[in-house]
Amino acid sequence: MAEPLKNLFNVGVIREMGTQLARIDGFDRAGFEATALNGLDDLEMMQRSAQITAALRASLPHEPFPQTMQSLTGLLHPETEAALDSLPLDGQGLRGWALVPVGTLVAEDGLGHPEESLAFLRQMTMRFSAEFAVRPFFRDHTGLTLDHARAWAKDGNYHVRRLASEGSRPRLPWGLRLFVFIDDPSPLIPILTTLRDDPTDYVRRSVANSLNDIAKDHPDLIADLAAEWLRDAPSPRRKLVKHALRTLVKAGHPDALSVIGFGPPDGVAAELSVSPEKIRLGEALTLTLTLESPADLPVLIDYAVQFRKADGSLSPKVFKWTETALAAKTPLTLQKRVPLRDVTTRRHYPGRQAVSVQVNGVTLAEAPFTLELRGA
Repeated sequence: MAEPLKNLFNVGVIREMGTQLARIDGFDRAGFEATALNGLDDLEMMQRSAQITAALRASLPHEPFPQTMQSLTGLLHPETEAALDSLPLDGQGLRGWALVPVGTLVAEDGLGHPEESLAFLRQMTMRFSAEFAVRPFFRDHTGLTLDHARAWAKDGNYHVRRLASEGSRPRLPWGLRLFVFIDDPSPLIPILTTLRDDPTDYVRRSVANSLNDIAKDHPDLIADLAAEWLRDAPSPRRKLVKHALRTLVKAGHPDALSVIGFGPPDGVAAELSVSPEKIRLGEALTLTLTLESPADLPVLIDYAVQFRKADGSLSPKVFKWTETALAAKTPLTLQKRVPLRDVTTRRHYPGRQAVSVQVNGVTLAEAPFTLELRGA
């Protein structure tokens, strides 16, 4: 069984943080550890992080915040090019998950000193990502933080370059929504353009995710940008663009599909069957799809399970099926096994539901099924 994420903030991490922080003159190590460890076993992950932040705030010496930033910068672990999410503390300085509470302190207390705070977050992101901590600065000091992000996008360290794209994502999961960029993403486009051919996939994937965020509110903008970026594009950029368009592709946006080579499925005949037609939760459906096209046609096939909601309405969830090519007047039959089981993000309700199939963004076939809950 996987170790609970909350245990990333454990007794050993807190005590090692205390050892490192005690290098700051006037730091109350005993008070920090007592507060940070208080009732730790009963707290969940983010509660533990928040408690460590509060302990840090209470235990640091009372001095101007820029001096605090200077003191904390001096405690950072030497830079590394390694992945940052699994680095243990090793006595050489703060890095890894121990920096999450530190980043929260900067995000909460450093907004009155943005220059010093942003300089610290640049240093921090080379030891653990500062993508969440930087977001209040994009919100409250938009122009200044964009200036920093433009410089970060040209930094020699790929973790800093990624901070420029990931920290500014309008809809970063679990992060503060940046409504300033949801409303107007245009300031982000030059930064993302700078990074589109970054030598590391880690950065390019962040660029794709940012474009996907923007596409949710400005689909035509991203479809047009994708067409521009694909002109004479190297292979890594083509992969980036395809990943960036994933939400638009699932939504059947015609220009986005056209950009990646999938035109309208004109004249395509589709027949879909679902077996069994009555299924219990925990079992699997088998989808059988037959397609026939009057002409040769590359196709991108998705399927949508139209789950029943508590109020009886149906809500579709789109999943990828496959990419293939149809030969003219030659039927193609595909099968797909679809397990129906509980997941943390969706509750199942019994009753008549359906599966539909999209070909190049157009729904061409649908078949019903009935879901029964075990014990019902």
